[in-house]
Amino acid sequence: MHYALDENYFRGYEWWLMKEAKKRNPNIILMGLPWSFPGWLGKGFNWPYVNLQLTAYYIMTWIVGAKHYHDLDIDYIGIWNERSFDINYIKVLRRMLNYQGLDRVKIIASDNLWEPISASMLLDSELLKVIDVIGAHYPGTYTVKDAKLTKKKLWSSEDFSTLNSDVGAGCLGRILNQNYVNGYMTATIAWNLVASYYEQLPYGRCGLMTAQEPWSGHYEVESPIWVSAHTTQFTQPGWYYLKTVGHLEKGGSYVALTDGLGNLTIIVETMSHKQSACIRPFLPYFNVSHQFATFVLKGSFSEIPELQVWYTKLGKPSERYLFKQLDSLWLLDSSSTFTLELQEDEIFTLTTLTVGRKGSYPLPPKSEPFPQIYEDDFDVDYPFFSEAPNFADQTGVFEYFMNIEDPGEHRFTLRQVLNQRPITWAADAYNTISIIGDYKWSNLTVRCDVYIETPEKGGVFIAGRVNKGGILIRSARGVFFWIFANGTYRVTGDLAGWVIYALGHVDVTAKKWYTLTLIIKGQLSSGMLNGKTVWKNIPVSFPKNGWAAIGTHSFEFAQFDNFHVEATR
Repeated sequence: MHYALDENYFRGYEWWLMKEAKKRNPNIILMGLPWSFPGWLGKGFNWPYVNLQLTAYYIMTWIVGAKHYHDLDIDYIGIWNERSFDINYIKVLRRMLNYQGLDRVKIIASDNLWEPISASMLLDSELLKVIDVIGAHYPGTYTVKDAKLTKKKLWSSEDFSTLNSDVGAGCLGRILNQNYVNGYMTATIAWNLVASYYEQLPYGRCGLMTAQEPWSGHYEVESPIWVSAHTTQFTQPGWYYLKTVGHLEKGGSYVALTDGLGNLTIIVETMSHKQSACIRPFLPYFNVSHQFATFVLKGSFSEIPELQVWYTKLGKPSERYLFKQLDSLWLLDSSSTFTLELQEDEIFTLTTLTVGRKGSYPLPPKSEPFPQIYEDDFDVDYPFFSEAPNFADQTGVFEYFMNIEDPGEHRFTLRQVLNQRPITWAADAYNTISIIGDYKWSNLTVRCDVYIETPEKGGVFIAGRVNKGGILIRSARGVFFWIFANGTYRVTGDLAGWVIYALGHVDVTAKKWYTLTLIIKGQLSSGMLNGKTVWKNIPVSFPKNGWAAIGTHSFEFAQFDNFHVEATR
């Protein structure tokens, strides 16, 4: 909701993503978790718990809208990602969900550390009742006593976040097992699913796979995908871990799960320390060496005739296998006993299920850099998505917009639509900015038509060589060319506007279209307004390269059209 009680269930890509996921697996579980909140909820404070009813209403309408507009059932809802929780808010949210007939939606809290949420639940019986799952982030495979005492489901509700190399795959293989072995966690959720954002942004390629070139269509199915398949292809939500799980004598771990209907899946991992360190937390040293492990199937499992075997070996390319099916194990003549020879950095899945499959996919298009000449006039009558392709909003929201009054060239534009700073999760900038292009770009010309909507105070910019984004956006450097509705211009070396290269007067006012051009070549830059030079040959020695960008001075309405960039690396 960009503005108070403004409901639109067709913004962003998440609705599309959830529907695509449901097409592939109708039983997939959907969860919602706020990172930031719309600014108007805070009533002037950077805090979502000013009006508990209002914030709960905001969350509830999202869940209702998911069902009403997209037929999507949200299964779990969180509180505030890695930030404070409010005990009364959690209770208000539960009551509001129930009042709307959403009793089936479960609450997960608090998506931060195990404490203080666990202790709070033990001290408050109503809170204990309304929370269904305790979710902790990056728990390092361990939980705490209070969390276990609640008798609630324990989840690692965000984990992994590691470069998707074989070390990242090793990290995932280890925590998928040991989050349960060490910490009794029955779910591990990897952040993030697919790395589909510019690689030089924070946490580049920290997804299970990589698809960061929409312009070429190139993607890479990385090893963490196949590591997760060892668990996800042979279990389902609703299966149970057996009590016979643990560590292997010479390093590594094993878990066993059943559906309660006779099926059995055993997953064994022997990830070495150096091949499985996650990005966080610190991993104390441990040793893994060559060993034999013998498993004995007892009770009803002793009648299992055959186990399918799937195998992964990470590390040296010459010995590397990803999710390879081996010959199955016949158990009838071995008194339900089998022995595995284990080297380091291996994963075995042994299972009664015969559904395992190493999916194939066509060869992706080859990797290409972002086009050196790129333009977008935003002339889309009925856009499929609310945002323009390849632009990556770092603060603010840039959406396709139709000017009803303008029948001419600027009928369809890109508009910054937030007029208030959100209740922030990270240290967002006070300006809005959307980046685009190739981080390696050095010499470039950026041209864009701009339209300031706020009289007197409004301002917009175009930029090149922008060197930071995400959680670091406030300290982004680059070359920024600003014009303001009060008839001034500025050239700055940073988004925040501390490094001033030039300033002066120009004939600019609000509610009028202007064409800005920024030329950066080597150590010099120049700027034009409506084709006339305003400033030239200003020295810019840092940064040497970065993205192109557009944006506004504050959280204000402004429009952009006929964006054009031409670059040489």
